[in-house]
Amino acid sequence: MKHGVAFRKLSRTSSHRMLMLRNLVSSLLEHEQIKTTLPKAKETARLAEKILSLGKKGDLPAQRQASAFLLNPDKTLPLLFGPYAERYKSRPGGYTRIHKFGYRKGDHAPHAILELCDNPRDIKFELTARAVGRQTVQRWLKTGGTAHADNVGEHTTVADRPWIRDITKVNYTQLMKFASEDRKLEFENKAIDWANQLLAEAEAEGGLRRPAEPDSKKPVPGLTVKHIGKRQRAGERLAGMSDRASSLNIASGAIGQGRSVPRLGQRSTADVGLLDSTERTALVAAKNSKGSSVNNRIWRSPFWEGGWKEALGDRPSPSS
Repeated sequence: MKHGVAFRKLSRTSSHRMLMLRNLVSSLLEHEQIKTTLPKAKETARLAEKILSLGKKGDLPAQRQASAFLLNPDKTLPLLFGPYAERYKSRPGGYTRIHKFGYRKGDHAPHAILELCDNPRDIKFELTARAVGRQTVQRWLKTGGTAHADNVGEHTTVADRPWIRDITKVNYTQLMKFASEDRKLEFENKAIDWANQLLAEAEAEGGLRRPAEPDSKKPVPGLTVKHIGKRQRAGERLAGMSDRASSLNIASGAIGQGRSVPRLGQRSTADVGLLDSTERTALVAAKNSKGSSVNNRIWRSPFWEGGWKEALGDRPSPSS
């Protein structure tokens, strides 16, 4: 019989599992955004929805239940029955949002970011505003006019603007369904700021990717459209922007310096250093002499330059 298999066990006993989930819910209510594994995030979101519903009730029994569940009631109860209850007053449910965040280094566990909707650092809010700003700039570059060149009065919201992609309209509709007028105005200001930041890119990069103006002397053959400017990649920091002005850094913070992986055929100077003619002659002599071994670090790749092959000869056998 399938008894007691309703929820995830998370490889823990019932007491350990519940204490861990209570800790995650308490951290979520305190910081409004946490990072954990995807299964833990889904279980934490289920319990956080119930605690936020208690905050909307606001009566004494609800306060006692929330105080008994949370591990830091001194910090979270004033937020739960104050700003959070006011924020989600008109929202019937769905107070949390889960963003998949790649995989953890080591055990390759799926990572996720669990956050409260409409928090000051809402990832979906920020990325959607940047998408609207970028698509508006792209239309402005194509038409050569203002962002609202045609039918200004008809495009009052993002969902009505024909140059916005369908998926962006869907995300905007979900974000603004229970948002206040101040929140909508904040979204428009963020989109405008990002559009201005994209347009302020250094002229040395040629601006954003856009179709080139037709040249009567050199017509473009066939249906191929010639483009000029720099193509912006996902998460790329454009010229003139700060280190945090990329979509990837919004979620992950500042990117650390990664290790440089040598290409195939690249010799590591830290292992063998730079060899002059005397050292190369000594290596050849050591190779030809019996009973001597040559350091195998210099034979890292067979794709060296011709000079190295001529100086060192063939690769020594393991028995030499």
